Amino acid sequence: MTELDWNLIRSFATVAETGSLSAAARTLSSSQPTLGRHIAELERRLGVTLFRRGRGGYALTDKGEALLGRALAMREHAAGFSRLALGAVEHVSGTVRIAASEVMSAYALPAILADLAAEEPGIEVEIVASNQVENLLRRDADIAVRMVEPTQLDLVARKVADIPLVACAAVSYLDRRGRLSGQEDLPAHDLVGFDRDDSIIDGFAQFGLDVDRHAFRFRTDNQIVYWQAILAGNGIGFFQEPLVANEPLVEALLPDLRLPALPMWLAMHRDVRTSARVRRTADFLHERLTRYVAG
Repeated sequence: MTELDWNLIRSFATVAETGSLSAAARTLSSSQPTLGRHIAELERRLGVTLFRRGRGGYALTDKGEALLGRALAMREHAAGFSRLALGAVEHVSGTVRIAASEVMSAYALPAILADLAAEEPGIEVEIVASNQVENLLRRDADIAVRMVEPTQLDLVARKVADIPLVACAAVSYLDRRGRLSGQEDLPAHDLVGFDRDDSIIDGFAQFGLDVDRHAFRFRTDNQIVYWQAILAGNGIGFFQEPLVANEPLVEALLPDLRLPALPMWLAMHRDVRTSARVRRTADFLHERLTRYVAG
């Protein structure tokens, strides 16, 4: 058997993942006829049937299932080859894709990246605002701002800081309902909490306060909605101290209340750390996010 064309294998892996020629064509910016020819040529060269064709799309045969793992591994190696090559050929320009939580993406990164643009006008930035852990290994992002320590062996991570959390409420709410004399007053107030996440309830338990989800008059698991609910005066909530400190319409409460801090990490794939634009952006983010936490 002659050496296989990598394009045939890439087409096979993408059709297997998407389940159809049309979806694979969109993913690869190709055409359905081209991908159909690739699959047929690969099957001819291998002498096996890789897919069962039907109205529901392309389903892998047993032989296709057996080969898919190797095809995906080859794709990962090809992506790694490209990542490694980036650092050797580029200057401080081009696109950097950053994954971060919704709160950091909306309230912290825009101002920081505006300053980066002033210093490095050749760098273009894409923000993936998601609370899901982005897959740096597959280049869903070049840099990730994470609130958990990355554990994948191929990633390089730097601890930025621990973000303090504080109890807080809108000044308008406190003017209406009165201020607290101590944490024992919390259950008597309107509270902003999470919906399916029990972390705040667990925190109350650690302070000896037994509450359930109905103790929170306003509940949401979306962090941006949560912050806006506090701003609008829905009750007392718990949020990042740097954001509270910079918002004149919100007041920090109970300074003696010890809440767990939120760790923040910067992560990138080992291969892209030699990229000039990624390295410059990561260093800038580390410096500015450290200042963001310190106030």
